[in-house]
Amino acid sequence: MKRVKLSLRTRIFISMLLLVLGASILIVGVTVYQYKQEAENYHKERLERKEQAIMENIKFVLASTTYNIVTENIHEIFMERRKIYEMAQVHEMQINIYDLEGELLVKSNESFFKDTTDTQLEPSIVAELEASPGKRIQKKTEVNGDKFQSSYSYITDGKFKPLAILYLPYVQDDSLLNRDLKNFLVKMGEVYLFMLLLAIVMAYFLSRYITKSLKIISEKINQTRLDKKNQKIEINNASEEIYALVSAYNSMIDELEESAVKLATSEREQAWREMAKQVAHEIKNPLTPMRLSVQSFERNFDKDDPNIDEKVAEYSGTLISQIDTMNSIAAAFSNFAKMPAQQNETLNVPKIVKLALDIFNEDYITFITEKDEILAKFDRTQLIRVITNLVKNAIQACQEVEDPKILVNVLEEEKQVCVSISDNGVGISEENKEKVFEPKFTTKSSGMGLGLAMVKNIVETYKGSINFTSKQNKGTIFKVRFPK
Repeated sequence: MKRVKLSLRTRIFISMLLLVLGASILIVGVTVYQYKQEAENYHKERLERKEQAIMENIKFVLASTTYNIVTENIHEIFMERRKIYEMAQVHEMQINIYDLEGELLVKSNESFFKDTTDTQLEPSIVAELEASPGKRIQKKTEVNGDKFQSSYSYITDGKFKPLAILYLPYVQDDSLLNRDLKNFLVKMGEVYLFMLLLAIVMAYFLSRYITKSLKIISEKINQTRLDKKNQKIEINNASEEIYALVSAYNSMIDELEESAVKLATSEREQAWREMAKQVAHEIKNPLTPMRLSVQSFERNFDKDDPNIDEKVAEYSGTLISQIDTMNSIAAAFSNFAKMPAQQNETLNVPKIVKLALDIFNEDYITFITEKDEILAKFDRTQLIRVITNLVKNAIQACQEVEDPKILVNVLEEEKQVCVSISDNGVGISEENKEKVFEPKFTTKSSGMGLGLAMVKNIVETYKGSINFTSKQNKGTIFKVRFPK
């Protein structure tokens, strides 16, 4: 199964929420545990205090009795004048007294607490009490949902001789503590709910603030291209690590632009060198036989030769043949440079412009015309070439624009036809405006820089003109005018 990749912003947001939730749950858990521990300690200490008070009371009863203080007289001693009931009422505790073997001797009235004891203690309890160093043990039990902390201890005479076993069943009434705990948890829940909502808001804005710089850097890196001018990153109030990353990126952009310029210049120079070498080589080929023909004609020329006319005709034919070869080379170079021979045709300009735009798939190119038919003398192929070159430049200028728009408009201006190509692209800088129509000049990392120079040459051949207006990051408008 494919794992879901979370963005850094989402991870920070979730981590902060989990941190708050985890801390809240931990605090609630510790609080509940602490409450329970305090409740246990409270009941344990309360039982010890009551046991101590009852023991003091028992000692007083034993000291004031007229009976002989032995195990067999325990029942009579504590039933005399209902002493055991009085003690139970005063201390609000049920009191059970067993002999040393665990047989019940006497117990208090059951009006205060439910009697959960048997008439015989378990032998294990008797043995455990006897083995206990302090001659006292405490047991926790639960009967019918009621929790008991029961204590077992020896009743001794004045010489600390064990007489009987005192059993005190203490019911843990946690209702008050539970109510306090519930109220505390409700209040804490309200506070934590508010803290959670506050944490959500803070986590959202904090994660957005932390990742804002990284998002800008990521977008810039994704937009970085070798064949276009890349913008540097400018970030304020960022961390030292982000500044280091931005600085490294900006340095890379400078190096990339230098490399792109050098590469583009090298490519263009190499292309022109190769073109020049090829043209020179092709021209040299017919020049050699032409030179030999001239030298041979010069050596063998005799005006009195009866066949002089035939020789001159043969010599002329050879030269004309080589000249035709050179002419074909020039024509081939012209075709290579996209400058074919011009032909005058009567064209419907809106129709031809629309035809030129049909090769483009960009849906943001809009074509409008003042009239459906505007006639002019122009070469069909070269008019298409002019339009396609200008539109291609407009498309390339709009590559970095979020909402690109290109408008091609054909209209009449008195005796001229005007074709306007406007875009909302990056525009042309002031320093490059004077170089736009120069051969071999280009701001792109590819191409030979002949496009606009060729367009200007074609338009001026037909006694037309081309000009433009441009603002950086606003757009450019090229207008081509030629006679109707």
